[in-house]
Amino acid sequence: MTLLVAAVIVHDKATGRVVLLQRSQNAKFAQGMWDLPVGKSEPGEPITETAVRELYEETGLTVKPEALKVAHVIHGAWGVEAPGGFLTVVFAAHEWTGEPENREPRKHTQVRWVETDSIPEEFVDTTSSALRRYLAGGPQVSLAGWQ
Repeated sequence: MTLLVAAVIVHDKATGRVVLLQRSQNAKFAQGMWDLPVGKSEPGEPITETAVRELYEETGLTVKPEALKVAHVIHGAWGVEAPGGFLTVVFAAHEWTGEPENREPRKHTQVRWVETDSIPEEFVDTTSSALRRYLAGGPQVSLAGWQ
């Protein structure tokens, strides 16, 4: 069964920044790597609600589901927690309330604004590609592990 995942690019266009988190050494995968706020969908949960819930749980930021715009889709052949593959819908949010904070310190070492021209190199491949393509206005679908 394919795992359904949501990620959110919180993009402050006025200041040229996005919210990123750095995974801790206790993370299930990609220890120490940077990532977007991202998480798995619960059974029966619409993907927009997954995005809103995960963003709040990880960063304390609140967005309205109707304010989310689809920015990218990642289709992975397999993942650490998804041997049957995964589909990540990456949303962009340009309206939010709150300031980023690390609400899951066991999972993340930090959550913060990062300038779009200073995205860290040590970034999870799939979400890094989605973020970079979104910022460049490029293709909106990427594949991982199919070749």
